[in-house]
Amino acid sequence: MHEISAGEGRLRVCLRATEAGEDLVVTIAGGESPHVGSVAMAVPRPSLRDPAVSSATASVITVVGHKDDELAKPIAEFLAARLDRTVVVAAGVHVDRATLDDIERLRDTAWELARELCRQRVGWS
Repeated sequence: MHEISAGEGRLRVCLRATEAGEDLVVTIAGGESPHVGSVAMAVPRPSLRDPAVSSATASVITVVGHKDDELAKPIAEFLAARLDRTVVVAAGVHVDRATLDDIERLRDTAWELARELCRQRVGWS
């Protein structure tokens, strides 16, 4: 398992990645009440615009009333395209009475962790 986190206090986000054979299972959790709010599975494929470029297609399941798909789907697609493997992302980040700035910071932190996961993948099996 690979674990990285960033942020402070109620704006802390943790990303955990576990290999499942050739595939990758990622959880993104944080805030005051980590949970599973959305799950996305992305499969790498050639871009429809330029087959020389990697892209991904994702399917998403979201708990009613949650917005975690706004993290799970694009991050799953990003990781699948960059890592060339099927990726499942389960996301759940919650902060009570979050401001727009809090939400932006949580989103930016989750993306920072996803990019860091790609950088650290060197040496994985």
